[in-house]
Amino acid sequence: MSEIMIKICGLTTEDTMRAALDAGADMVGLVFFPKSPRHVSLSQACKLADMARGRAQVVALTVNMDLDSLSRINELVRPDLFQFHGSETPEAIAAAKVMFGKPVMKAVAISSADDLEEARFFAVVADRLLFDAKPPKGSDLPGGNGVSFDWDLLKDLDLPKPFMLSGGLDPSNVAEAIRRSGARAVDVSSGVERDKGVKDIEKIKAFVAAARSTFAVAGE
Repeated sequence: MSEIMIKICGLTTEDTMRAALDAGADMVGLVFFPKSPRHVSLSQACKLADMARGRAQVVALTVNMDLDSLSRINELVRPDLFQFHGSETPEAIAAAKVMFGKPVMKAVAISSADDLEEARFFAVVADRLLFDAKPPKGSDLPGGNGVSFDWDLLKDLDLPKPFMLSGGLDPSNVAEAIRRSGARAVDVSSGVERDKGVKDIEKIKAFVAAARSTFAVAGE
């Protein structure tokens, strides 16, 4: 059975990073995508990653980034894994994995059962898949849009790699999402914010607590 993971993504300040770590998040995500309200500079990211090192896995989220830019993040921020959240090909992901020698997670946008077939191509090269909802029309952000998909699509999903559930999760619905999807790992960004790109410390605590208690019951 895959390992339980709770990820807080899109952290941008020391206060919210500290809150995520103190709450017991297993993974913390730093976003390197200028269009996102959660984008961090390399200097910001280095400070935040240093806070998290040894307490949670540091995830560098990128979108269709070239290898030179990925190398710079790898060298300066030293993330534990890369999350690819764009239209990267399996070949590009495989190349990055070999180049950096680190685990990689690929986000796959879901709206119907047909989209799960795409996941099988990425499962060959990625160490973990992240299932997110397809962006609403007009959005230029591939994730962090606060929309969800039918969690029942993931029930009894047979994949060779573990997956993480994302998209529209928040403290009030994460328990239901875990029960319906069978997920052992969850990811949240906009669902623990008070304003777009601004994390709420109490919501972070509530999300981790709700997910943790649901996983504990599911494991009984």
